[in-house]
Formats: sequence, structure tokens, C-alpha cells
Amino acid sequence: MKKKPRGVQYVPVADHYFGERVLRRYAGVWSLWALGVGAVISGDFFGWNFGLASGGFGGLLLATVIITLMYAGLCFSIAEMTAALPHTGGAYSFARSAMGPWGAYITGLAENMEYILTPAVIVVGIGGYLGAIFGTPASAEPLWWLAAYAVFVGLNIAGVEATFRFTVLITVLALGVLLVFWVFALPHFDLSWALDIEPDPGRSRWLPHGPSGVLSALPFAIWFFLAIEQLPLAAEEAHTPTRDLPRGLLYGLLTLVVAAFLTLFLNAGIAPGSATLGSSAEPLFEGFKTIFGEGLGAKLLALVAVTGLIASFHSIIFAYGRQIFSLSRAGYFPRWLSRTDRRRQTPHIALLVGAILGYAVAYGIHALGPEHPVGAVLLNMAVFGAVIAYALQMLSYVLLRLRLPDIDRPYRSPLGIPGAITALLIALITLVTLFVTDPVYRKVVVGAAIWYGLGLLWFALFARRKLVLAPEESFALSAQRPRDVG
Repeated sequence: MKKKPRGVQYVPVADHYFGERVLRRYAGVWSLWALGVGAVISGDFFGWNFGLASGGFGGLLLATVIITLMYAGLCFSIAEMTAALPHTGGAYSFARSAMGPWGAYITGLAENMEYILTPAVIVVGIGGYLGAIFGTPASAEPLWWLAAYAVFVGLNIAGVEATFRFTVLITVLALGVLLVFWVFALPHFDLSWALDIEPDPGRSRWLPHGPSGVLSALPFAIWFFLAIEQLPLAAEEAHTPTRDLPRGLLYGLLTLVVAAFLTLFLNAGIAPGSATLGSSAEPLFEGFKTIFGEGLGAKLLALVAVTGLIASFHSIIFAYGRQIFSLSRAGYFPRWLSRTDRRRQTPHIALLVGAILGYAVAYGIHALGPEHPVGAVLLNMAVFGAVIAYALQMLSYVLLRLRLPDIDRPYRSPLGIPGAITALLIALITLVTLFVTDPVYRKVVVGAAIWYGLGLLWFALFARRKLVLAPEESFALSAQRPRDVG
């Protein structure tokens, strides 16, 4: 029998439907910590540095403080929600219980954009590092991207055991590379390198582009933390999700806060300085050349430094696979996307389709020419999806506290509703800055908004009549009072 809550319909599925869509439990708290840190760690290797060009060192430093506050509110709130709603849907699951199917889809679609585009940003960084190390021309970078997607999508399809074991290994290696860099960069630190950007008339070297530079740097400061919030997507593959997911999330956030500020100071504060790093595709490599010279040693260290990008690339491929899986299992996306490999129990179709979409967007921007810096353009598009998802998750948190005060909450955020509202406001401010900064970035963010609009049209015209009572949907319908259902 079909249910019809507020303009959506649920359709019956065959008895074997959920049997073809099974994930395997494997992860403990440290595997989850590695997944969260690994998803983000590339932000210390590539991406953050574009904020130096936008706001200068002082502008990016202030932006990083603001964004750290946002992620504190976000992660504590998500830790509470994921312990109460331990489903693979993550952000979509929270919004489904708080705001109904439309809220679920709007949130899930924004997060989907973030997770499809973030690996595309990272693979551009991988191509930049490998091209610099091996001396290949810029025209060859799409081949590096294709090879990276093939290897790490394949590894994610191979099985959850292989995925998490590799995640722990590569995350620890990436942190080791950063530790080596921080220790050896310290004797070379000179704040004048960080402040070497020529200021606009009437501005200081701390804020060479004034207060507007702080706002312009916000999207790039997000890169120090973006994707830590993916951990709830591992809920159905964690042994004890109600206990281990909050711990993994908050331990991961602490690790990333320390890494962000050490990298900002010690990479920008040594030669070649902020002015050069602001447009570099391999900022850590530039620092290694300062420390060890431009010989073979620096190239070997830069090759090792690619581990940071690989850690994030591999981990976020995991994320988009599970995110597409959960939305398609519930009927928001085409249901065939949610089938899992019968033996390995991994969402192989979702992993492949996400890779094709990410590569296609990266290659399309690359084809537009050098006036469109692929990494920075994709970064802004990914941040567009991320901050919408963040704002909607924080709204979900507030609504869940108010509307469903009696559901079991094994973990409660010490920041409560004020922390969630603070994160929501910062996310909205960042969203606005995406449309008022560099004209090139503004143009592609408008393109991302069109993509988002087309996705909403898909749900309005078709998917809302084809929903399935997946675990997230069943929980939402059973938890809500009759007047709130749908």
C-alpha cells in the first residue's frame, strides 16, 4: 500500500530489494578517525593556499578562526545527530526526520554536489604535484586524473576491509609527512614571508585587501576542514556507531584544527612566501624546495607528500559512494544506483557513476582554458554545495531538538542549539561570499546553482512519487508525531 505524506509517494519493492543493497560492518573508532582525518588532510597540502591571494595572510588567518568556530558547532551537532540516527544517509537522514522528504532531498542533493566535486578538486592537486615532480606538461594532467580515479575507485570497490585498512595507513603517512614538514620548516620561519603580498592602497600587509579579503578567504579556509562531516555515512559499516562515530568525529576535528594552524603559519611563513603560494598548485612542494633544495631529495619528499592528497581522494570516494547509495536506496536518485556487489558488499555502481561525473566536470573546466584555474574553480563549486548542506544540517539539529526532544540521544552536544545556530550563520555568510568575489568564481558558482536547480526539478517531477521505505525513511515516519509526518 502506498503512503502519501504531503505530496510524496512510497512504492512497494520486491522482497529481495534490500538483500541486493547490503553493507558490511567493519570499522571501529580509529578506523573512523582515519576516515574523517583522511578525507580532509589534503586541505593541508593543496587548496587552502588560494586564500592567501584572496585575503592575504592576515585575512586567511582570520577566516580560518571563523571557519574553525563553524566546524566546532557543526561537528558537535552532527555527533549528537549521528548517535541518535545511525543510518548511512547522514545529512539526508537528519533532514528527513526534521523536515520531511523535501528537506531530506534538498539537503542530500547539496551534500551530493560537495562529495562529487571535492574528489575532483583533489585529483587536480594530485595531477599538479605529479606533473611538477615528473615534468609532464599541463596538457597531460587529465591523464593523471583518470589514472587516480581508476586506481582508487577500484580500491573502494574491492571491499570495506581493504578500504579502511588503506585509509588508516595513508592517513598516518600523510600526517607523518606534515609532521616532517612542520619540524624542518620551523628554523626557516620568518613572518615577513607570510606578509609579502603588496597591499592595496590604504591597506596593511596583514590585511592587504581589507575586510573584504577576509570574506573572500572563507571558502578557502573551509578547505582545512571540508568533508570531516562525512563520517555519519559510515554508520552502517561501523561496529558500534552510536559510540564510535561521535568519538571518531571529534578526535578528527581536534587533529585537523592543530594541522590547519601549523600548516598556515609554517608554509606561508617560509620562502617563497604568500605571494607565490597564493597561486601554487603544490604549496607544500614549494616549502620542501626551500627546506631541502630543488634536487632529487625535494622531489622524493614531494612524491611522499602526494599521500595527503591520496588520503582525501580515497576517503571522499568512499563518501560519495555511500551518499549516492543511501539516496538511491530510498528512491531519491534512480534505484539501480544503490545495488551493491554481491560478494564484496560495496556500492560499486554508485562509486563508478560518481567518478564519471567528477571527472567530466574537471575535464570540462580544464577545456575552458588557463583563465579558469581548475582547482580553485572546482573548490568554490564544492564549497557551494557544502555550505548549503551545513546550513540545512544545523537547521535539522535545531528542529530535532525542538520537535523530537524524547528520541534517544546517546551523545549530546555541549554547544547545543547556540553552537548550531552559530555554525548555520557562518555557513550562510560563506554562501553569500561565493557570489560576490572573483568574477570567474562567481560564474562557476552560478553554474553549480543551475546544477542544483535541475536536481530539484528531478525530484519535483519524478522521484517524489517513487520513494522507498529505506531505514532512514522508516525511522523518520515512526519517530514523528502524526501531524509532522512527511
